[in-house]
Amino acid sequence: MGRLPKDMQKLLEQASAMQAKMQEAQQAAAEQEFEGTAGGGVVKATVKGSGEVVSVTLDPSVLDPEDPELVGDLVVAALNQAQQAATAALSGEISDATGGLDLDGLGLGGLLG
Repeated sequence: MGRLPKDMQKLLEQASAMQAKMQEAQQAAAEQEFEGTAGGGVVKATVKGSGEVVSVTLDPSVLDPEDPELVGDLVVAALNQAQQAATAALSGEISDATGGLDLDGLGLGGLLG
């Protein structure tokens, strides 16, 4: 295989730089912590951008022995909210790293996870 044309070589270099920026953004977001709340703040959940659950805090007022399912529902809602915040932050980081390039439009969206 011969040498690549200069334009193609430059494009490959730019793609490599973009990939490195995307990996840096993913690593940074993976370490950030995001909080979600439910029930007006009586349940708080914290997750890392990697998806790891860091903590779940319950206000004692939410612990009703007559309705134990409520606590589970509120925990799930708080975790979902925290994970959505993490996903949104990661999407923003990736968008910044790619200069707003629409990777889904290129069929490359699967590269994001």
